Amino acid sequence: MTVIILVLIVVGFLGIVGAVFANKVTKPRQIPYEETYRIEVENGRMDPEWFEKIEKEEVWIDSPYGYKLHGLLIPNDNSERAVIICHGITYSLFGSIKYAKIFHKLGFNIIVYDHRNHGKSGGTNTTLGYYEKHDLAAVKNWVLDRLGKKTRIGLHGESMGAAIAIQYLSLDDEIDFCVADCGFSDLEELLSIRLREDFHLPRVPFIWLARLFARIMTGADLKEVSPIRSVRETSIPIMFAHGGEDHYVPTFMSEKMYSERQSNKHLLIVPDAGHAMALVTDPAKYEKEIEWFLRSNDLL
Repeated sequence: MTVIILVLIVVGFLGIVGAVFANKVTKPRQIPYEETYRIEVENGRMDPEWFEKIEKEEVWIDSPYGYKLHGLLIPNDNSERAVIICHGITYSLFGSIKYAKIFHKLGFNIIVYDHRNHGKSGGTNTTLGYYEKHDLAAVKNWVLDRLGKKTRIGLHGESMGAAIAIQYLSLDDEIDFCVADCGFSDLEELLSIRLREDFHLPRVPFIWLARLFARIMTGADLKEVSPIRSVRETSIPIMFAHGGEDHYVPTFMSEKMYSERQSNKHLLIVPDAGHAMALVTDPAKYEKEIEWFLRSNDLL
């Protein structure tokens, strides 16, 4: 009887930990929409004067999953080039504005939007690309309908947004380029690192349990969230950017994805930059490298 009780206690403990970890992944704490604006401005990552004076339009795009995606269109004269910018986890489209300024100066129309379960968009959970890549398809189709079928479209993503953008490349070979800033190469590998570093727990069995509970909660198979697979499957030009001191999504993840490509690739590592801080740490270098990458692929 004692053995049975101990087994039940252990099973119960493992189940609770697995459910809690799955919940942290699929229902991350959200920073309020207006708060993300304030954070970006106060930390010098966003130019409020540029943002306030630039022409922009609030838009709502239908997700294939039945909710609305909230976004902003920042037009650029009659340009036939556009970039869709994807923000990171817990945040909102305001995290994308620092990149928007670069691309706008280079002649691109800009589309920034809130991912599901973020900002003003609908959706009740986060799957780090499993469902989000199909939302991105809806945004891309909206851009073509709005700006014209001849519009050349590229992607930029930060952190989770980078992972979403890269995963989308497996669905669409008509994207012109992708800039992936501090994206993870494989979700289960990243979660294993976070389990070890943040909770001092081993990969097994907690990754299995988290995957099981995430599947129950969202219907998503987190094992399928693996951007490096998309890197192997696509020939679309990809620029990887990462901070050299990123300890949240380790720098080696971008280096690993870069090494998977034989061509149409570029890698920028910014020394001393932490997570999602490559542009802020060395803005001149970051902007110069993006312009070089685009010109080298006949995109400017």
